Amino acid sequence: LLAHPDQVRTPGDDRRVLVRADSPAPGRVGIVTGGGSGHLPLFKGYVGKGLCSGVAIGNVFSSPSVQQCADAAKAVDGGAGVLFLYGNYGGDIFNFDLAVDLLELDGIETRTVLGCDDVASQPKERAKDRRGVAGIFFAYKAAGAAAERGDSLDEVAAVAQKVVDNTATMGVGLSPTILPTTGAASFDLPEGEMEIGIGIHGEPGIHRGPLGTADEIADQILDSVIPDLGLGEGDRVAVLVNGLGATPLEELYLLYRRTHQRLEELGVVIERRYIGEYATSLEMAGASISLLKVDDELLELLDAPAQSPFFREA
Repeated sequence: LLAHPDQVRTPGDDRRVLVRADSPAPGRVGIVTGGGSGHLPLFKGYVGKGLCSGVAIGNVFSSPSVQQCADAAKAVDGGAGVLFLYGNYGGDIFNFDLAVDLLELDGIETRTVLGCDDVASQPKERAKDRRGVAGIFFAYKAAGAAAERGDSLDEVAAVAQKVVDNTATMGVGLSPTILPTTGAASFDLPEGEMEIGIGIHGEPGIHRGPLGTADEIADQILDSVIPDLGLGEGDRVAVLVNGLGATPLEELYLLYRRTHQRLEELGVVIERRYIGEYATSLEMAGASISLLKVDDELLELLDAPAQSPFFREA
């Protein structure tokens, strides 16, 4: 808030609630996200033009309160309604859903779309039960662009859901994070080992073994992500290689190189590339790879102007 006063403001005394400096905008759909601290630039970093309108933040790895969720929505409502767009976690769902009930009493219409892109957390037939991880960035970008151009609440929600339905992510953990509240590691991982499919809070993955090379890690991730989306020759994708907090950018580019090679071999066209830290877990070492299957509509929305304390695309 102090570093970016031209872009964000707080609507009250609670500094866990931030909104766009120009909110509310009459006739513009508001988009509110939120979740626990510890994931910067999630969630605060995506409040800005062409992205989210507001955010509610909890303690480290903890949900924001019902009141914080409601306050963020009230502060960005310009009469066109509010989309709640956040990750698929039980505590967040409980509090945001209660906030929906409060907002109904004030006559504020809402819709909810949950990010659920972590293919390691549930099989394809239970995709709606998957955890939300870095792939939610694509939903912020597309839904934010739709709201900026004046789409209705139902249209903005439909765009967000289309992105969620076409996004798949898997990560690898190389070392745990230390939880500041307890001083304990979020999970146990012996030196020289890695865990494929680990969650951004240290949730168990699907494979643990000796640390592999960047190419070997990328292959293990892509062997799950590519078939999950049913990608084949002629398909078009956006690629996100995301660092979890303590992985050098050089290593993320190695993961991208192998991702590029694999998709090129399949005849899949890479339309857009994003490499860096988009959703972290404090100082966890590791990375994730997200693929979004795109069409002309989604590409137009990904390319729309956007600016926030973290992200800028002219």
